Amino acid sequence: MTKGQTLQKVWDGLPEERKRRIRARAQVLEAEYLSLQELRQKAGISQANVSKVLNMEQGNISRLEKNSDMLLSTLRKYIEAVGGKLNLIVELPNKPPIALSGIGDLLEDSKPEKMKH
Repeated sequence: MTKGQTLQKVWDGLPEERKRRIRARAQVLEAEYLSLQELRQKAGISQANVSKVLNMEQGNISRLEKNSDMLLSTLRKYIEAVGGKLNLIVELPNKPPIALSGIGDLLEDSKPEKMKH
């Protein structure tokens, strides 16, 4: 047995104007969201091309495009493989947006240097 109302009952009880605003906001959010697959397709690049650039099997590219959690370095390489550049923007409450730069440089700088023999 469920506790409380079901989502459908809550939705059915909303005024039509509220439903209209919710639907409109959902459309805006959906339009803003691009998956990696959609991004690649908009760039006009095939998975096969991305797999060549990244030196990965095409099946791994497919899995990568469905992955919602990955390293920034992996995401940066993917974005570059489709001809783009990754920028990170931090949005704090009541502050102007802050562009993080040099993330790739920081990642590279944090790697230990190889020992010379």
